[in-house]
Amino acid sequence: MTTQVFVGEKVFFPFIDKVQYEGPDSDNPLAFKVYDATRVVAGKPMAEWLRFSTCYWHSFTAGGQDPFGVDTRVFPWDAAGDEMACAYARQDAAFEFISKLGTPFYCFHDRDVAPEGDCVAASEANLEKLVARAKDLQRETGIQLLWGTANLFGHPRYMNGAATNPDFTALANAGAQVKAALDATIALGGANYVFWGGREGYASLLNTQPGREIEHLARFLAMARDYGRANGFTGTFLVEPKPMEPMKHQYDFDAQTVIGFLRHFGLDGDFMVNVEANHATLAGHAFAHELQMCADAKLLGSIDANRGDPQNGWDTDQFPMDINDAVQAMIVVLRAGGLGNGGFNFDAKLRRESVDPEDLFVGHIGAMDSFARGLIIADRIERDGRIGQRLAAGYASFDEGVGAKFESGELRLTDLRDFAAANGEVPMLSGKQELLENILGDLMFRPSK
Repeated sequence: MTTQVFVGEKVFFPFIDKVQYEGPDSDNPLAFKVYDATRVVAGKPMAEWLRFSTCYWHSFTAGGQDPFGVDTRVFPWDAAGDEMACAYARQDAAFEFISKLGTPFYCFHDRDVAPEGDCVAASEANLEKLVARAKDLQRETGIQLLWGTANLFGHPRYMNGAATNPDFTALANAGAQVKAALDATIALGGANYVFWGGREGYASLLNTQPGREIEHLARFLAMARDYGRANGFTGTFLVEPKPMEPMKHQYDFDAQTVIGFLRHFGLDGDFMVNVEANHATLAGHAFAHELQMCADAKLLGSIDANRGDPQNGWDTDQFPMDINDAVQAMIVVLRAGGLGNGGFNFDAKLRRESVDPEDLFVGHIGAMDSFARGLIIADRIERDGRIGQRLAAGYASFDEGVGAKFESGELRLTDLRDFAAANGEVPMLSGKQELLENILGDLMFRPSK
């Protein structure tokens, strides 16, 4: 948890005091109504279950630009002078914001923190300077690094991918960038390191050898793992699925694709999955589905908490305010026992039309309250027990007798045939979906006792 409010050389949010928990009766838009970091739910404080993180990129670099218009927000930290001066000012703004908001963690891409230089060595030097200062700011505020990553999608050299680029020179540049980002993550005590594919995919089979590219991606990840472990990184490596955008066919399409990839190449001992809600819906899945697939595989590592717009077919990265999504996500997290090294990173940005500085606080506060409310309701559902009992009852035939022998591998196909012949037609047992949805709705909105 943060220990104090950091104020750098210049105060960028002078109108905001440290955000406090004021409870459900508060009408203060700059206060928590639900999120109380110290409140114990299911045996642990909220702060331990949720491990909230502020992302550096959308919060402090996204000015509202879209394909049809320029930025609508002009950040005061971008007026500091040259690129390095702006980077130092942005760092002051970030630590001031995060410490006032009270998220215990933050995340970054390398290029969010420090500008790219005119060569590999210059880029490394820029990042090292900002990392050295970030180390001091972390010590001063108590804010910790949830994860670092490298931006392997923005530069023109990566137009055909990074680790999957058909040009080895581009792949080597990606390796240099990952090495520097890993060094930064290690220096700052990061709990995780993330690989987000970005452009790891293809647009046409006419100019692509996908089998070869996937092999290259696996080798690249293994090299990064080996370097990290050899240089003191003890955290978790994460892969973040995304089905499309910008590439037409991305190799990390969804959670099951990534799980299969990690297992196929023997990477699942060091790598887990970072699930983003908006990427789940772009893949045609529910957020909770992707979480459940990872939890069942024992590979649920961390979460990028946001949401998409069902009327838009792209990654809108909105702040997560959907309580139903939050509840169903937290049911999975509760049953999994938490996220370990991971957390809930708000990979979310303000709408283009939201231009007031306080809007950034309001968006984060609402999102934190949403998942806090989701945690409370998920715990209520688990303690109520009716949904869990119905779920268990649906699979009771596998808990004993012949069904249990099937699960333990004791039966042959002929045994299945003989059982079917002896027992006749399958009984029509209701799935009770409507009842279960009604129970969930009732428990979601039932007043707290």
